[in-house]
Amino acid sequence: MLIFIFSFIPFILDYIFNLFMPYLSNNLSIFNTCFTIVTIALIYPLFKENKNYLIFLIFYGIIYDLFFTGLFVYDGLIFLLLGLITIYFNSNLENNYINTITYILFLLFIYFGIYSSFMFIFNVVPINFYKFIYIFIHSILSNVIYSTIIYLIIYKLSEDKKKRKYIR
Repeated sequence: MLIFIFSFIPFILDYIFNLFMPYLSNNLSIFNTCFTIVTIALIYPLFKENKNYLIFLIFYGIIYDLFFTGLFVYDGLIFLLLGLITIYFNSNLENNYINTITYILFLLFIYFGIYSSFMFIFNVVPINFYKFIYIFIHSILSNVIYSTIIYLIIYKLSEDKKKRKYIR
């Protein structure tokens, strides 16, 4: 149940922020949000098996495509790649706040890099390296704030579960 709650909230927030803060290349806001990408990294500990996590991300990406990009499988595949990176980071790094924020920023960089490359190759939106860096840098503040809030909530919930196990 928590997975669906933490997956639904970023859809709503991304929609609201993208509706009220335009994401046009000539009108970039300091609050470029990508809460859905942040959620990919943060919900991983809520899954018991990597297979279920990756399957969930494929469907999550396809739903994201339907609401935000209009492409059918694009974000499903990108979310799968980001999920694999998340699994790698979680298996090789200690799970703490600094490491989590670091690999979330890495995931955002990868996502925006792939997105910008796609836009450049297919000439959908005139984009260059400067605009890519601009988009990435201007997404850091809002995404780190969101990451911190959700990380603390998930951490608190996991601590409560540990305490409940010892009480029984």
